[in-house]
Amino acid sequence: MSTFDELNLSNQLQYAIDDLGFVQPTPIQEQAFSVILSGKDMVGIAQTGTGKTFAYMMPILRDLKFSKQVTPRVLVLVPTRELVLQVVEEIEKLAAYINVRVLGVYGGANINTQKRAILQGTDIIVATPGRLYDLALSKSLKMKSIQKLVIDEVDVMLDLGFRFQLMNIFETLPDRRQNIMFSATMTEDVDALITDYFIAPAKVSIAVSGTPLDNISQECFEVANFYTKANLLIHLLEDKENFSKVLVFVSNKKSADRLFLKLDEIYNDELCVIHSNKTQNYRIRSINQFDEGENRILVATDVMARGLDLDEISHVINFDTPNFPENYMHRIGRTGRAEHEGKSILFYTEAEIQDKEAIEELMKVKIPKTDFPDTVEISDELTPEERPKEIEIDNPHKRNVEEVGTAFHEKSEKNSQTNQGGSYRREIAKKYKKPRTRGDKNYNKRNKK
Repeated sequence: MSTFDELNLSNQLQYAIDDLGFVQPTPIQEQAFSVILSGKDMVGIAQTGTGKTFAYMMPILRDLKFSKQVTPRVLVLVPTRELVLQVVEEIEKLAAYINVRVLGVYGGANINTQKRAILQGTDIIVATPGRLYDLALSKSLKMKSIQKLVIDEVDVMLDLGFRFQLMNIFETLPDRRQNIMFSATMTEDVDALITDYFIAPAKVSIAVSGTPLDNISQECFEVANFYTKANLLIHLLEDKENFSKVLVFVSNKKSADRLFLKLDEIYNDELCVIHSNKTQNYRIRSINQFDEGENRILVATDVMARGLDLDEISHVINFDTPNFPENYMHRIGRTGRAEHEGKSILFYTEAEIQDKEAIEELMKVKIPKTDFPDTVEISDELTPEERPKEIEIDNPHKRNVEEVGTAFHEKSEKNSQTNQGGSYRREIAKKYKKPRTRGDKNYNKRNKK
């Protein structure tokens, strides 16, 4: 195993590494350093918790010269607001002895404050795609001086629906730039992005996503339904000594809120929840309270499964079995970090058996099954999603979809036309791009007289 001394870091970077107490680079840091330093496009496949932020920032900072220019030279895109804050913090640690300006921008915060910060000048901008696109669209942020583009957690970014913003951001960037991408999984969408925008990228792959981590013990429970899962979770959480810091993953925001309400009846002061519908301040406060040990239990959606560096999590509980087996790996990767032993527990219903088997097939490991405790109540209460769908027979107001066939004739030319809003509106739209009177209250009042 090599040391940081062998990476030919600048003195300033080495001082910062020494202050942080790091001696040996992680595999992704070691293998990515020379590739990024060469200026080639690079695609890194590595799980969260492998030191990806330092992997791309060490070579970038190694070559980033002092400059007084206002516009940024390095752009780092990440999928969530929390990751923006974390990456900015990591860069500032690494650049402790370097004169470099770092700015984080994200949605949910005042955009005018961010515009003023951009005017002050920055070397590195860390952003979520949505907010960056808004700033570029308003011409507050000039991106023609970007020399290096880093897209971190790109698979999550595409899952969250940021493809449109990414395409538009690429169009505003200069053609001559270095592209660096990190992803935990390789999907068809990720591959298409590489094909369209990367030039002969070097690929660095560390720890295939299906490889189970040796220091994480796994077990699973077969459970009847959502509220029985909640009863089992409450039963397990009674052991506060062993379940000292528990991250509970659910499939969606609705389930997160539903579970939070159930647990809040018992674990009020020990509980927090986080998902994308929560406000920025709420999310930051929940993460900090959980990370610092003020709250013992954090309920989260899969958006939180990647990128966040939370320390000493005793258990990851998969309350819902993830639909994509790779997500299971990212979830359990939150525990067993920094050579600590971790524990993962999976709850699955009869409807989730196939998802569980897909996880086991990916890992090439059978998750040991634990018998359901006799002392835990099996609930008869079902969520709206679990209730059987009611089929109304002979309801004249509801048509059975299966009975609907194709039309027996084509529409006439007249009936196939669409409403264009009248010839006057079309002419005005051509001339002014949008209706002249839209939103103009004074104009409308004048024309009513």
